[in-house]
Amino acid sequence: MPSKNHRGLARLSLAVVASLALLGTAHAATTLKFAHFAAESHPAHIAALQFKKNVESRTGGEVRIELYPANQLGSPPDQLEQTTVGVIDMNLPTQGGLDKYEKAFATVMTPYAFTDYAQAHRVLDGPFHDWVAPRLEKKGLVLLSTWEYGFRHVTNSKRPINAPEDMKGLRLRTPPELQIIAALEATGASTTQIAFPELSAALNQGVVDGQENPIGVTYHFKLFEVQKHLALTRHVYNSMTHVISQSSWKKLTPAQQSAVREESRASRDLMRKLVAEQEAAEIAKMEAAGVAVTRPDTAKFRALMQPAYERVGAYAGKDNMKTFLDMLSAK
Repeated sequence: MPSKNHRGLARLSLAVVASLALLGTAHAATTLKFAHFAAESHPAHIAALQFKKNVESRTGGEVRIELYPANQLGSPPDQLEQTTVGVIDMNLPTQGGLDKYEKAFATVMTPYAFTDYAQAHRVLDGPFHDWVAPRLEKKGLVLLSTWEYGFRHVTNSKRPINAPEDMKGLRLRTPPELQIIAALEATGASTTQIAFPELSAALNQGVVDGQENPIGVTYHFKLFEVQKHLALTRHVYNSMTHVISQSSWKKLTPAQQSAVREESRASRDLMRKLVAEQEAAEIAKMEAAGVAVTRPDTAKFRALMQPAYERVGAYAGKDNMKTFLDMLSAK
């Protein structure tokens, strides 16, 4: 029969083991996989690097971020689908990706909806965020903040675009997003949907005449190297939207959630600053590389958009469009 001293030591040992176990649980690191489609040199990844560094610092390493840029974990639609089920923890889809899950997001990419970046940021950070965040949570995603991406422009290998009629007959690659398709087809171009990782080869092989993207994408993925012409059409504005899966969000403590949300907004601000600073320089660099840049009158393009507005309205829903348009007109 164990002595009282032995029994006391045994109880003490068990208590120490239990305490250590609880301590280890309290400080166990949570690792979040953060995937996105931007190139490693793009402002989105630079902002993601800041997010990683600051979250890990603020949480004392209890939340760790693993970054997977440039479609390393699949195409943008695949990444987003994996995020909704928690296989990937965080993602940076555009509104065109999110509208497959919540139609209110379809309104943002209405052709020529925004006049400038300031208006887009005011609407998306304020009334739009408050409107869509609760809806998105029902789809398994928490909306942290709206980052940047930019106004989209057309490149092609055939001819300069100075007016809408120059678009007629061009075969242009687009992502599978109705708003972009509708905008380009309203000008007389034809569209083909090709996965982004296959785009460079499609341009090289002449499968399509051109493509459209924000300046940063065309520049950082070197798409301009096989395109002779860039037209600053500004036909659609969209942005990368920082989301985290509901299941991953619930793993975090309230303090960790606050750190993640606040650092997401700080990285949003950094990305917006970088995009604004770099666009003019990137256009100049493409011109220096031999790309002919035109700046057509966008009012002439906007005048042709009624068919596109009807298509987008039918897709997004009448009530959603009214709510969004009211946000645009509010002071």
